[in-house]
Amino acid sequence: MSMWSTVFVRALALAAVVFAALPTAEAATSRIKDLAAIEGVRENQLVGYGIVVGLAGTGDSLTNAPFTRQSLQAMLERMGVNTRGANMRTANVAAVMVTASLPPFAAQGTRIDVAISALGDAKSLQGGTLLVTPLMGADGEVYAIAQGALAVAGFSAKGEAASVTRGVPTSARIANGALVEREVEFKLGSMSAVRLALRNPDFTTARRIALAINDLIGVPSAEPIDPSTVRLTLPPKFNGNIVDLITDIEQLAVEPDLPAKVVIDEATGIIVMGQDVRVSTVAVAQGSLTVTVTENPEVSQPNPLAGGETRVVPRTQVTVDDSSKKRMAIVNQTVSLRELVDGLNALGIGPRDMITILQAIKAAGALQAEIEVL
Repeated sequence: MSMWSTVFVRALALAAVVFAALPTAEAATSRIKDLAAIEGVRENQLVGYGIVVGLAGTGDSLTNAPFTRQSLQAMLERMGVNTRGANMRTANVAAVMVTASLPPFAAQGTRIDVAISALGDAKSLQGGTLLVTPLMGADGEVYAIAQGALAVAGFSAKGEAASVTRGVPTSARIANGALVEREVEFKLGSMSAVRLALRNPDFTTARRIALAINDLIGVPSAEPIDPSTVRLTLPPKFNGNIVDLITDIEQLAVEPDLPAKVVIDEATGIIVMGQDVRVSTVAVAQGSLTVTVTENPEVSQPNPLAGGETRVVPRTQVTVDDSSKKRMAIVNQTVSLRELVDGLNALGIGPRDMITILQAIKAAGALQAEIEVL
């Protein structure tokens, strides 16, 4: 047996012993609360257009941002100040877009966080204050009002010959900066049936969730409809309260089942794989041709009495490595992909070569998994 094969087999044997000692049953289970969500119980995206004031000369230039000028004039007119036709040159104002997520069942009067992003050519939002900004939903209705002092994580500073910027000074946040004015109606308590939406659709996981719920309740109340949906009907013993039923089942532990998949990010060399990925019997060899050219020029200094000239004598060394010592190794059918990767790591194969090997094994039909390249 070759040296390549010997090291590879020893690495696989060591990996098999380590994986056999790891616990599998308890670590693989997850709560139904983490595997699925109640259909209809979700966040709603809000957006609004606002004005930030109080900037220290880092706001929009009104000549390049006409929308900022128009907004400033309209705001001042509502305050009783007429600036039509005036030449305004203030740089302390910036037009911004304000975004927020309205949580499910957010009651009127509660507060939510908002994010602010500069819309014009403002340099920084540091020290600014957002004026009253209505936040609208997809239906055009106003659901919250935002206002407050901005918290900016990034900063920018520059002098005559140098500048430094850290983070993004044109983005900011306001903690609890918006007040909810309108509630999204969703009468969960009066419903007689709900649907559980799986975050990772899978037939086996949906059936396991339904079986776990039915075992707890004692009657067939849960039914898998498709890989992403489990229909849950309210049993009579819960007295018409669907919230009690959801509270009881969301803590149930279920072992999710996921398809065998290998995700490869070519740009960064990242490989992510599932535990059920398997490799059929295949022979693997890895090698490349490397040519190294080294320049070591030397200076030839003549004898001072000879009257010669000083010259640079080139010295070039060319080395060729064709990886001829590497041999082909056999990967048995029972080897998992995790053990295969550990064996390749033990041989010093980097992520780039590993990606190529995995793609070649898939092309040979020996990789029993789906490869997704980002």
